[in-house]
Amino acid sequence: MQYVKLGNSDINVSRICMGCMGFGDAKNGQHTWTLDEQHSREIIKKGLEMGVNFFDTAISYQNGTSEQYVGKALHDFSKRDEVVIATKFLPITQQEIALGITGQQHIENMINKSLQNIGVDYVDLYIYHMWDYQTPLYDIMEGLDNIVKAGKARYIGISNCYAYQLAKANMLAEKEGFTKFISVQGHYNMIFREEEREMLKLCKEDNIAMTPYSALAGGRLSRKVGKTSKRLEQDSYAKLKYDATAEQDNIIINRVANIAEKRGVSMTEISLAWLITKVTAPIVGATKLHHIEHAAKATELMLSDEEIAYLEEYYVPHNLVGVMAQNTPNTAT
Repeated sequence: MQYVKLGNSDINVSRICMGCMGFGDAKNGQHTWTLDEQHSREIIKKGLEMGVNFFDTAISYQNGTSEQYVGKALHDFSKRDEVVIATKFLPITQQEIALGITGQQHIENMINKSLQNIGVDYVDLYIYHMWDYQTPLYDIMEGLDNIVKAGKARYIGISNCYAYQLAKANMLAEKEGFTKFISVQGHYNMIFREEEREMLKLCKEDNIAMTPYSALAGGRLSRKVGKTSKRLEQDSYAKLKYDATAEQDNIIINRVANIAEKRGVSMTEISLAWLITKVTAPIVGATKLHHIEHAAKATELMLSDEEIAYLEEYYVPHNLVGVMAQNTPNTAT
C-alpha cells in the first residue's frame, strides 16, 4: 500500500479509501444490498490487513448504522491514532428550520451524533455532504470552524459541490480566519470525468485532496459488459447515474477489460490505477473480500502513457447526474 498526505494537512492516508456506504442495517436505509455487521467487520479487517487506513462513512448511511459498524470494527481491530476516519453531515432540514435551529446548531448536533455512533472523541475529517442553499455560507464555515476548535474534528472536507463553491468557501475562510476545506469528494471515474473541467485544476493549484466516490461507477468498471451482480441490479441510484450513457461508456469499459486481460490483472486494478494517477485517494466501496483485495493491489500497478491514452480516447462529455444534477444555485447565499 502507498500513502500520501491528505491535501494541506499532516494526515497520511492510504491511496485507497474504504467507502462504507455498503455497511449498515438494510432495514434502516434506502439500500437493500448493504452488509450486516458481521460481514462489514470482515471487510474492514481485511482492508486494515491490506494497509488501508482511511475509512469514509456518513451519518445518512443506513440511519447511522454504517457509522456504528465502522466505529466498532476499527475499535476492535486497530488503534485510534493509526486510522483516519471521515464522516459526513447533510444540510439542515425544513423541520429544523421550523424549530428555529440555526445552521451552526445543526452542524454541532450532527457531529455530536456521529461521534456517538462511531464511539470516538473526534473524527479526522468532517465532510459537508452537499451544498446547503438554505443556510448562509458564513454560518456553515463558522459552524465547522467551531467544531475544529472544539477538537471534535481535525480537518474539514466538502462533497458534491462545484469548483466555484469550493473556491468561494475557502476564500471566505481565509478572510475570516476560519478552517479551510482540505479535501473534496466528488463524482469521478473513468466513464464520468466532468471533474476534470474545473475541479481538478483548482485542487492541483491549491493542494486540495481529491477523494472521489463512485470510483468504479457502481461496479461497471470492475466487470465485463453484460456481466451483472446483485449490486448492479438493485442499486437504483447507480442506474440513474449511468444507464443513460451505457452505450458510449461500454466502449471504455471494453478497453479496461482488454488491458486487464493483457496484464493478467482485474479490471478493478486497471480502473483504480488510472484514477490514482489523477487524485489523492479514490473511495472504493467493498461488499466482498476480493473487492478490497483488488483495490489495494491497484496501488502497485503503473499504467503506461500509451495505456492511459487508450483508456481515455473515447470519453465524451456527460451531463451532470444524481446529487449534482439537483445541486443547482437557486436560493444560494
